[in-house]
Amino acid sequence: MRRSRFILVPIAGFAAAAALAACGSGSADPAADGEINVVTAFYPLTFATERVGGDHVAVTNLTPAGQEPHDLELAPSDIAAIEEADFVVYLKGFIPELDAAVEEYAPDKSLDVLTAVETSQYDYTQAIDEAEGHAEEDEHADERSEEPTASEEATEDEHAEEAGHEHEEAPEGTDPHVWLDPTRYGQIGTAIAESLAGIDDANEADYTANAEVFNTELTELDAEYTDALATRTSDAIVTSHSAFGYLTDRYGLTQIAISGLSPDQEPDSQHMAEVAEYVETNGITTIFFETLVSPEIADTLAAETGANTAVLNPLEGLTAEQEDAGDDYFTVMRENLAELQTALGAA
Repeated sequence: MRRSRFILVPIAGFAAAAALAACGSGSADPAADGEINVVTAFYPLTFATERVGGDHVAVTNLTPAGQEPHDLELAPSDIAAIEEADFVVYLKGFIPELDAAVEEYAPDKSLDVLTAVETSQYDYTQAIDEAEGHAEEDEHADERSEEPTASEEATEDEHAEEAGHEHEEAPEGTDPHVWLDPTRYGQIGTAIAESLAGIDDANEADYTANAEVFNTELTELDAEYTDALATRTSDAIVTSHSAFGYLTDRYGLTQIAISGLSPDQEPDSQHMAEVAEYVETNGITTIFFETLVSPEIADTLAAETGANTAVLNPLEGLTAEQEDAGDDYFTVMRENLAELQTALGAA
C-alpha cells in the first residue's frame, strides 16, 4: 500500500526582499518616480500584488484573461517589460520560459513565491491507493481492541516500515498551486509586502497594513471553508487536473485526479480505469473540471460512470467574462466552496 501523498519541503528564506533594496530598473530608487512598476506571472500573483501594493504599484499581468498560464509564450514586449520592471513576481517552474527570462533580465529584482511558503510534492497516481488505504485503516480500527496484541503491534511496525520506505519514492513533482490554501496565500502576500518595502521603504507601513488586511480576509475565508465542510458525508473529490492538493490537504479531503500537475498531461488508460472504478465503488457524484482547460476528459469519465460534472476553479486565471463581472479570488473561492458542499454532501 502506498502512503504519503504529500512530502513537505522546508521553508526557504525571503532572500528576495533583501536583494530588492538595492535593485531597480534604471534608477537607484524606483519609487522616486511614482508608482513601482511590477510585472506578475499570472492572476493569483497579480491579485495579491495589487492588494498589498495598493496605490503605490502599477501591475502588469503577463498572462491575458482567459489564457491558461502553462501555455504562455513570451512576446518581445513581455521580455522588455520584465527587463524594465522594478519588481517581478513569479512562481518558478510554472512557466519555464518566464523562469529563463527572469534569470537573465531580473535575477536581483524578483520574488519566487514558492520561497515564501511550505510546499508539497504530489504524485496523482498514488492518491487512489492512499484513499483506499485510509478506508481499510478506518475499518480495521473499529475491529481492534484498545490494547493491541503483540502480533498486531508487529504488523503495525511492518506497515510503518513499508510506509517509510514508500515515502522516499520520487513523487511526480512540487505542486505549484499554493494559493488554493488561503493560509499559504496569506504568506505570499506578506512576502510581497516585505519585498515592496525593500524597494520603497517610505511606504513600508502601507504595505504592512495592506498585507495584514489581506491576511485577515484570507483567515475569514479559511474559517468559512472549515465550517461549511464540517458536515460533509464524503471526503473524496475527483478532479480532471491535480491542482487541488493544498486545498484538500488543508481541509482534510482526498483528491483523486485524472491527470497530473500539468493540465495538458494525458492520463493513461489504466489510470482512467482505476479512477472510474473508484468513482463507481465509492458513489462519487461529481467529476470536477476547469474553466481554462477542455472538459473532455471529465465528460468522458462522467458519461462512463453516470456522475455529474461541475466546475472547480484552480484560479490560475480569470476569463474576460469573470473580469467584466467583477469576480476575483474571493468570489471564485466561495463559488468553489459551494460546489464542494454539494459534491461532498455538506450543502
